[in-house]
Amino acid sequence: MNTANPQLEGLYLAFAAINNLLVGKGLVTHAEVQQALQGAEQTVLDDGKPLTVSQSHRKAVAFPIRVLLLANEAAERGESFDFEDLAREVGRRT
Repeated sequence: MNTANPQLEGLYLAFAAINNLLVGKGLVTHAEVQQALQGAEQTVLDDGKPLTVSQSHRKAVAFPIRVLLLANEAAERGESFDFEDLAREVGRRT
């Protein structure tokens, strides 16, 4: 991620923490968080829609969703994570 976006990095980590808090309080499960995020990702990447933005734009919009998906997976395994690790893994998987 561009170092000009530290606020976004913090926002992604804050959302990951909130997701983990909701799971910890028993309000949702990791699977439900995963399903919700995957639905959002599908909406962004859906090729069935008319192409109004480039594929690279869609991938950029999907990036924070993918970060949160990975954070959810790590939290479910009880692993700690930081933004750089998550961003690197998003890059490896796409």
